[in-house]
Amino acid sequence: MKKTILSLFALSGATAPLGAQALPPIRQLGAVVAKTTEKFGNVSGVRQLPNGSLLVNDPSGRKVVMLDASLGSPRVIADSTSETANAYSGRIAGLVPYRGDSTLFVDPQSLSMLVIDPSGKIGRVMSVPRPEDASTLAGLQGMPGFDSQGRLIYRAGFRFSPPPRTANGVFSPPEFPDSSAILRIDLASRKVDTLAWMKIPKIRMNMTTDADGRTTMSSEINPLPLVDDWAVLTDGTLMLLRGRDYHADIVRPDGTQQSVAKMPFDWQRLTDEDKIAFIDSVKAQRARLATQQGPGQTIVSGGGPTTAFGGGGQGAGGGAPQMVIRMGDGGGPGGPGGAPRAAGGPNGAGAPQAQVNFVSPSELPDYKPPFFAGSTRADADGNAWVRTIPTKAYPGGPIYDVINGKGELVDRVQVPAGRSIIGFGKGGVVYLSFRDGATVTLEKASAR
Repeated sequence: MKKTILSLFALSGATAPLGAQALPPIRQLGAVVAKTTEKFGNVSGVRQLPNGSLLVNDPSGRKVVMLDASLGSPRVIADSTSETANAYSGRIAGLVPYRGDSTLFVDPQSLSMLVIDPSGKIGRVMSVPRPEDASTLAGLQGMPGFDSQGRLIYRAGFRFSPPPRTANGVFSPPEFPDSSAILRIDLASRKVDTLAWMKIPKIRMNMTTDADGRTTMSSEINPLPLVDDWAVLTDGTLMLLRGRDYHADIVRPDGTQQSVAKMPFDWQRLTDEDKIAFIDSVKAQRARLATQQGPGQTIVSGGGPTTAFGGGGQGAGGGAPQMVIRMGDGGGPGGPGGAPRAAGGPNGAGAPQAQVNFVSPSELPDYKPPFFAGSTRADADGNAWVRTIPTKAYPGGPIYDVINGKGELVDRVQVPAGRSIIGFGKGGVVYLSFRDGATVTLEKASAR
């Protein structure tokens, strides 16, 4: 792997946020012009095609559906039934815009990338560049993209090995990283460059073994982590957003680099009492969700970071920041980029069983961060949209900061209540997701 191109600003940043600065006024998103009658279990991504039709990825339903420009006439492109050879093998997969208006369908379970042409026909199949990157290529840790030279940019994954045992047979807790690389790869030569490093949520693991040999694994997560985020703009520019002081570091396709001045943000200081109250509210939310889920189920709650054993991403809620916690049986998707499978006997007997805890309130940051991990999406017009963490009570839906290709905050847009941005189309088209119970509806709106 070549020397990192951008690392000067990667894990640093100002130790104190900006003071009060002028912010663009908050405006409302434009009118909704179409919505689906088709219901989805979940939508993790969409891809607008040249004729205005839309590819929709529903990992919960294990299918990719094509809709026309009015979001009607659904047609299955890939699913998990025996009626199609274009199988959707697992419950984690992603859509990535590819060359010539085609689309890559990344299936981590089969370690493959299928090319979907503009008509929705699946053509050739490629293997993923590196098995450990399969889940991140599927968009679970930000949305990959291609630069003007056809090189794929994405966040690196890591291979999750089963926890090692010590000499006396006791499991050792795995180590989770607190930073990750943004990679660029030429798919023809498989040559990999590291463009930058970014700060990610840190999970601390502990293990204990009782006299009967049963091992309990507990994790500590920070529900309000200070992290970085990223997006690949339409021209192939990599934009990294630094959560510590809210500025952009930019790497352009020609190799030029730029660190942009801090953007204005309404920073909210957290007192000791605020931190205690925040942790208590997260615990209460988790307890409410736990009563609705059985052992081994996944708890997904909006408003938290993406933290999971291989889960998360732009998942339920359609692009909303998520906290994903696997409870009970210690299972989860195995294989590259996934969780360690239960091992040690039938039904995983003797394997570590996961319990999730939160850090002490004193470990929360002194200022509420501007965003959670996985909050940034690139539109089709060269901008990045960042779903911000609210610092004041605003009626209505979430508020997005719009940052242009120069790394400047140029707009602030509020979407309708209950909606999240799931993708974009050319000419100022915004696609929204709306969850109603167990199903998701898609809406098409104008940016203004």
